[in-house]
Amino acid sequence: MKQSIRIYSFYYKHTVIPVENDLYHPVMAGNGLNATPSAMTGDDTGDSISEKNPWFSELTGIYWVWKNTSQDVTGCCHYRRYFTAKKEPAVYQIKRWLYFPVRLYQKRYGLIYTRNINRFRKRMLNAQEITEILKTYDAILPQKRKLNYSVRKHYERYHHAEDLRIVEKILEDYSPEYLPAYFQVMNGNRLFANNMFVMPQQHLDKFLSWWFTVLFAFEKQTDLKNYTGYQKRIAGFLGERLLTVWFQHNQLKVMELPVIYFKKIKRRF
Repeated sequence: MKQSIRIYSFYYKHTVIPVENDLYHPVMAGNGLNATPSAMTGDDTGDSISEKNPWFSELTGIYWVWKNTSQDVTGCCHYRRYFTAKKEPAVYQIKRWLYFPVRLYQKRYGLIYTRNINRFRKRMLNAQEITEILKTYDAILPQKRKLNYSVRKHYERYHHAEDLRIVEKILEDYSPEYLPAYFQVMNGNRLFANNMFVMPQQHLDKFLSWWFTVLFAFEKQTDLKNYTGYQKRIAGFLGERLLTVWFQHNQLKVMELPVIYFKKIKRRF
């Protein structure tokens, strides 16, 4: 029986959509805050947290998808970041080896940077590839990012150390069974970045229910208005760490795929 599959690509501004494929559906995240609502589907209808977008970033779109859509397999990505199951072109493999001397290999591990939309839109993950992968695997995630520090030290270096102490206390109170996985992730140096995934409905519901429970608890225990500038996307940053913890705890069989990263997409308007 053929499964229904849909991948949602989250936007925050009007721009050229690189996708020409019905598999992908664009969603304007934070649409409820726009003075002029987008012509594309917004995340501000039905059960919505669109107004939290300055702090939750693409997670307002993910929440909207979870609460207002239904398909057998759901994927979430970004307007500039897409999964690929195809082998990296030889010229890009050569460029990757050149990352070593300039110390960029770990930073760009699992990412294919390109400006060539026409060439790489054909290499984006398609429905047939998803179907074949999910015959063997439980979910599709980005290749784990290799950090120069532990996940904890990396977070504390670029964000606020107190955030992790709050999350740890939330897990102690609400999900103590996740603490071993939490400490394993925090002490390791691998991270599922970008809040991207493709998974069947039965795993999606379990993951998102736990994910947003923890994030909403964090929201209640801190004042999000204290986060400004780059730090304002606090829930998105924590979401990446918590996603990694959830998969570490549940030990699902995951296919890790590279991510195509379109470096520059011109604005439509």
